[in-house]
Amino acid sequence: MTVSKYNEINIPEEFLDICPVQDRYFRENMESLVREPGFEHAVKYVMPDIDYDLFIKQLLATNSKYEFQHTVMRKFLEMLEDKTTDGVSFSGIEKLQHTANTFITNHRDIVLDASFMNLCLFRGGFDSTEVAIGNNLLILDWIETLVKINKSFIVKRNLPVRQALEAARQLSGYLHFTIKEKNASLWIAQREGRAKDSNDFTQESLLKMMALEGEGTIVERLCQLNLSPVAISYEYDPNDYLKAKEYLLKRKNPDYKKSAHDDLLGMETGILKYKGRVHFAFGGSVNDQLSRIEIPDDKNETYKVVCKIIDNTIHVNYRIFPVNYIAYDTLYNVDTFADKYSADEKVSFFNYIETQLKKVDVATDESDMLYMKDMMLAMYSNPLRNQLIAKKELI
Repeated sequence: MTVSKYNEINIPEEFLDICPVQDRYFRENMESLVREPGFEHAVKYVMPDIDYDLFIKQLLATNSKYEFQHTVMRKFLEMLEDKTTDGVSFSGIEKLQHTANTFITNHRDIVLDASFMNLCLFRGGFDSTEVAIGNNLLILDWIETLVKINKSFIVKRNLPVRQALEAARQLSGYLHFTIKEKNASLWIAQREGRAKDSNDFTQESLLKMMALEGEGTIVERLCQLNLSPVAISYEYDPNDYLKAKEYLLKRKNPDYKKSAHDDLLGMETGILKYKGRVHFAFGGSVNDQLSRIEIPDDKNETYKVVCKIIDNTIHVNYRIFPVNYIAYDTLYNVDTFADKYSADEKVSFFNYIETQLKKVDVATDESDMLYMKDMMLAMYSNPLRNQLIAKKELI
């Protein structure tokens, strides 16, 4: 049996309800999972040609999270890469040391941001990370079981103020415990939920949660987590029309909220539909930058400075594709980047936008369609816009 070293460490009781399944309980959780009709339905939906009985035998032959990820999940992710992308690439991995990192990234896809990043880490000779997932996505019990045997830890959301503070302190303690005691890496998005317009900025509240535990000053506590920004770039976002639809519905009704069904559809669409080229740019630890900053007297200003460092690292490292240049020139009515794309690429992108918008299943008029088109153009232009701003600021 192959087991990662840190799996053998006992988890303090205070973290048991949010941490991944411990390997001593892996088999019983796997046996419970494969008995779930919902799990069988999901597997057959995602992989319609699968020999399900053989697949179950493979699952029941695994004995640890490490083994499950390397014998089952890696093959699944490589199948998704082959069927839904034009390749998953990465850069900057040489900046990483073989030590525990808290990878903090922009957030595009509910499921695949962390999953494809872990695939890159495998290929670069690193172990996978533990992955933060909001409990709002754990719609069914078997989904929670699945993510916990796949090295996910739970972020509790939508709690009353007092309980929210307790949950934040628990989560902060778990992050510090995992980095320091387990020597295991973590993945967490820079904000709660996806930036639907791809305008990626780190939420100060995330850093405040991280600094609740640890020792020393705010910056010292954050340094103990070894924050390592990663820029995620998808050439095409299969959820773009769903995000545009959500913007439209919120414009019509400011109180509009997505349903559990909407979250499931978003996960399904992100996993199964075409994404073009996908790139992960590892920026490396920002500890050296954090150690050099002048600490403001105001704590809130300290968090703003740290956010800026993380954001600049992500923005500078975006992989910019022709669709981003086309969207920027179109949205701002300029031809600044006309040399970055061909006439055929421009026609192809506009055809793509129109095809995606036709999938929106709510009643719309011409003004609604124009609004959603502008929102989609913003989604594809904002990474370039933010990169231009970041590079200018870094010169």
